[in-house]
Amino acid sequence: MPTRSERVAVIGASNNPERYANKAMKMLADYGHEPVPVAPAVATVEGRPAYATPAAVPDKVDTVTMYVGPARQGALIDGIIALAPRRVIFNPGTENQASYDKLDAAGIEHFEACTLVLLRTGQF
Repeated sequence: MPTRSERVAVIGASNNPERYANKAMKMLADYGHEPVPVAPAVATVEGRPAYATPAAVPDKVDTVTMYVGPARQGALIDGIIALAPRRVIFNPGTENQASYDKLDAAGIEHFEACTLVLLRTGQF
């Protein structure tokens, strides 16, 4: 279990239980974190209000976990930078050097990893 609870924006959150973003929403909550869904097509994810863009998320987030592919990240990264999270996790399939460059310029830590694995292994 986490030593401290984090508020985590899940970019690309989904109500589809087969999607990894949905599994992350559930597992983050199970591990004592506060998942904040960012998904433009739905009003709620797992019973939590969803926000259309990262810029629409109220209040501070500690971590962003990315479940949107590189082709759709361009419009999102500036909103993520505005949130000023401590770190951004790029899950498998979301790796994007252009996003890394922008995060580097903003001084935001980022790395490639699987949020589910990080949670299960106590590395989150």
